Amino acid sequence: MSLVANWSYPTAIRFGAGRIAEIADACAAAGITKPLLVTDKGLADLPITQKTLDLLGATGLGRAMFADVDPNPTEANATAGIEVFKTGGHDGVVAFGGGSGLDLGKVVAFMAGQTRPLWDFEDIGDWWTRADAQAIAPIVAVPTTAGTGSEVGRASVITNSQTHEKKIIFHPKILPSLVVCDPELTVGMPPAITAGTGMDAFAHCLEAFCSPHYHPMSQGIALEGMRLVKENLPLAYGDGENIEARAHMMAAASMGATAFQKGLGAIHALSHPIGAVHHTHHGTTNAVVMRPVLRMNRPAIEDRLADAANYLKISGGFEGFDAFISTLNDQLNIPKTLTDLGVTNPDVDALVASALQDPSCGGNPVRMTKENMTKLLHACLYRADE
Repeated sequence: MSLVANWSYPTAIRFGAGRIAEIADACAAAGITKPLLVTDKGLADLPITQKTLDLLGATGLGRAMFADVDPNPTEANATAGIEVFKTGGHDGVVAFGGGSGLDLGKVVAFMAGQTRPLWDFEDIGDWWTRADAQAIAPIVAVPTTAGTGSEVGRASVITNSQTHEKKIIFHPKILPSLVVCDPELTVGMPPAITAGTGMDAFAHCLEAFCSPHYHPMSQGIALEGMRLVKENLPLAYGDGENIEARAHMMAAASMGATAFQKGLGAIHALSHPIGAVHHTHHGTTNAVVMRPVLRMNRPAIEDRLADAANYLKISGGFEGFDAFISTLNDQLNIPKTLTDLGVTNPDVDALVASALQDPSCGGNPVRMTKENMTKLLHACLYRADE
């Protein structure tokens, strides 16, 4: 083990019920005088979005919004958003929503001042240094789900609409200047979205905890994040009005995205291409493939997960942890297999090739190969409970 690493941690977060009322002040703190609110199509007309626009408009910041954002945002969405940003003379972005709105909003702020194409900033080596850091507009992030944690992330996941691949666009300054975490904004989430986004947060914490890389701060955050999900996701799923459970889940989501600076793994390496090609919900896909990935990784993580089980008050070590995931998925009505999720007639070879190229592979405790990734994908498609 090498005790050498590069670490960075999240930004300023205003956390608490009702704090969306501070959105105008948050913009001022970030140096934004003419924000463009970027969100997804499903949120555009909802009361929480209109209320936020009203709050901005009442303080002279305008009510500009871009909402042409797909569930898996693409470079075409980014191009359209950048055009609106430039044409409107905006000087910052309020990234508002779940992962799609947050990721696209961050990319709009990042790319509006760049001269190189989007894919030149994929998370490969030091490609991020190609960017003009001074041209990146400030970002205020407002999550409306409790899952991706993109509000505290330095990257965005954008789908290449030509190749149907999810690409990670990275730059340290994509990290929002300020985050408003208001759990009241998540109260209206349907149970299925509560479940899927919550399991996304759990997957972030779990994979970070299991990653072999050295990052003890992330390790501790990941462990506590798993506890918060274990104790609060069933409550939020069962009673969407439970604001305390919603708050703990929102914290867990930010913790997961902070923790996975330590690394992700095969859960996300598989989920990214499956979502890009078959348009499945990302967090729900993570939940479906979680147990097969854990069983594949068992030789490398059994003792570590036994420690986690003790902290989480789960008896039975690794087997007990695996049984807990099975029970939790059942409580949340998560499909048993990818086939049940709607992944039919998959091009296994193409999905395996994309999964092996995904940056998440590098954090998996077991080295991924074409052979074991193919076997894993088959287990996720047909035999999730074996």
